This record gives sequence, structure tokens and C-alpha cells, in this order.
Amino acid sequence: MVSIEQIMAKLQTIEDPELHKDIVSMGMIKDLAINDGKVGFTLELTTPACPFNSEIEESVRNSMMDLGIKDLDLKVTARVMEGRSISMDELLPGVKNIIAIASGKGGVGKTTVSVNLALTLAKTGAKVGLLDADIYGPSVPLMLGLKNAPEVINNKIEPVLAQGVKVISMGFFYEQSQQAGIYRGPIVAGIVKQFLTDVNWGELDYLIIDLPPGTGDAPLTLAQTIPITGIIIVTTPQDVAMNVAVKAVGMFNKLNVPIIGVIENMSYLECQHCNNKIAIFGTGGGQKVSDQFNVPFIGEIPLHQQIMSGSDSGNPVTISEPNNTQAVIFDKIARTVAGRISIIASELQDQEKAENEQSKAENEQSKAENEQSKAENEQSKAENEQSKEQSVNTA
Repeated sequence: MVSIEQIMAKLQTIEDPELHKDIVSMGMIKDLAINDGKVGFTLELTTPACPFNSEIEESVRNSMMDLGIKDLDLKVTARVMEGRSISMDELLPGVKNIIAIASGKGGVGKTTVSVNLALTLAKTGAKVGLLDADIYGPSVPLMLGLKNAPEVINNKIEPVLAQGVKVISMGFFYEQSQQAGIYRGPIVAGIVKQFLTDVNWGELDYLIIDLPPGTGDAPLTLAQTIPITGIIIVTTPQDVAMNVAVKAVGMFNKLNVPIIGVIENMSYLECQHCNNKIAIFGTGGGQKVSDQFNVPFIGEIPLHQQIMSGSDSGNPVTISEPNNTQAVIFDKIARTVAGRISIIASELQDQEKAENEQSKAENEQSKAENEQSKAENEQSKAENEQSKEQSVNTA
């Protein structure tokens, strides 16, 4: 019969491939118990979208077999890690991660990436919200086939639900085909802030924000209003898009917002007849941005008719054809993004732990100094009393 200590010691040898920490110290083993020779516990993964979930589960099962455990009751769940300082955010305390999707210029498919990323993360079981912050050209409702305006309940805007994703957009509040969004910078900033504060987002694992292109008021307002987990930069392969994307990366670096990575959209056109990849817009733009700023290159998305038609019809390819090549690419990208966010969250936890330990050490030092000062005062008092007594005796 194995003991709980032996089981924990064995599980401690298993590392998360991305976080490079053992699953025991990460708190991923819950409710371990042995009853009548039967071993049971819960494996709580860092996100349902982790690309290594199956690998970790297999390692856990194999480790139990190595100990001779044949009767194993293993439950596998996931709890998304918090990749931002929620304690510092009074506006969105129920949102664990905020991911802003940015680009240097328009026309690179940023909204297409935002919509399909949100839908793919939601399909894994995560709680996802999508904020369309492109005030001048909101297209998220069109891409999701949404037409009804959101309700207002108790002075809070209720986001519209689409395929399990909570959605809000300026596109709900005026007829896009008849009225243009004409707003000055301060008004744009105000609308973005209102979408953050006056919408009932509730509990979310990921809130994806589709930013307007460029480096204007919307991204600045976002970065200065709430703690953000990180930014994803979307570009195309051509140098024109890449050179402008570099400016977006530079802006967020100045604002001390982490860069989750770079996604290259419209990377190639795959010939339907010969399956050759045709680089219509050139090659290497996303990789150049990645290399220049030493940030991860998350993946390439091809130029494909199904992605376009799905967006136009309000039925994105990740929902309409989940098993085709394009949907699989989005799935891989979503899991890579989720993994990157877990890494950022782990680094944030380590930083906060180090700061707490430093603060504790400083408090202990301050306490010791106070005790020493008190002792010195007592000693000084005793010496004064002794000196006073000697003076009286001499007199």
C-alpha cells in the first residue's frame, strides 16, 4: 500500500512543460485521498485551453502506474490563472485576464482574429467576453450575426451572448449601414471606459478587447484605466504592415503592458488544386516583429475564402466548420495564447510572492529595530536612574 507522501513525491517529479514548475508546487493536485486501496484526486490544470493538458494527464496516470496503483479515480478540471493584478482593479474584479488585440494599421484582419480567438477559447470551456472597442468601425456584431441591441438591467448593460461569448459593441447602438461613427478622441476614450465600467461582464476567464488600429485614444485609455494581462499584435507579412506594427509594440512597451505575442494574418494562399502556398503579401513580417522585440511568434493564419465568407455571413469558420484546416489553425493559436497567459500569470504570482516576502522581511527588520530602540531606551532610562541615585548618595 502506497502512502499519500509517496504519491505526492512521485507527482512532484512531473513538470508543466510551459511553466517549468512541478504540478504539486503549482497547486494542481487537489483532494488526494486513499480509501480501501483506491486512490483518488483532482488534477486542476491552469486553463482548459492549455496545449499540454493531455500530456500532463498522461504523465500523471503513468506515474501512478509506476507506483503500482491500479485503482485510480482521477478527475481532470481546469481553473484559469489570473494574469493581472485583480486586487488593483476596482472596475473589473471578476475578470481574470484581459487580452487586447492590436494592430498598427487597419485591414490586417484584427477583428477576424479577435472573434475566432474568443469563440475557440469559449469552446474549450473557458468563460469568455468580447469587447469591440473599434468605435469608428465596429464589425463584431456583423461577424457574429448579431442584430438585437443589448438590454439594460439595474443601470448595467447586459452583453449579448453569442456561442457562449459575452459580446458588447458600439455596433449595437446604431445602424451601421446608415450612420457613421464620428467621434473625437475624448469621446472615444469615454465610450471605451463606459464599456469597461457599465457592462455587466460578471465572472470571466478571458476578456478579449478588439482595439481600433493605430496608437490613439482607445488603447491609451485601456492601458491607463485597468491592469491588462497583455497585448496580441496582428500583422500581415508585408513590410508596410510590419513597420506600422512595430510602432504599436513600441507604444505598449512604453506603457509597460506585456506583449503576449505576434500573429501573422493572411500569411499565404493555399492553392486548391496543387496545395502550394502562395505568398501573396510577401513573407516574414510577423517573424521580423517577433525577432526585433524578442516576443513569441504565435502563428500564421492563411488567406482563405472560408474565413472571409464565414465572417461576412455571421457564421465564423471556427463554428461553421470546426474540423477544417482553418479552424484547426485558430484552435492551435488559441491554445498557444492560453499557454502564454498562464506563463504571464505564473510570473506575476512569483513577482507578487517576492514582493510580499520582501515586505515581510522589511517589517521584521523594522520590528527588530523597534525592539532594539526600545531596549536602548530602557537601558538609557536605567542608566539615568543609576546616575541620579549616585548623585543623591554623593550629596
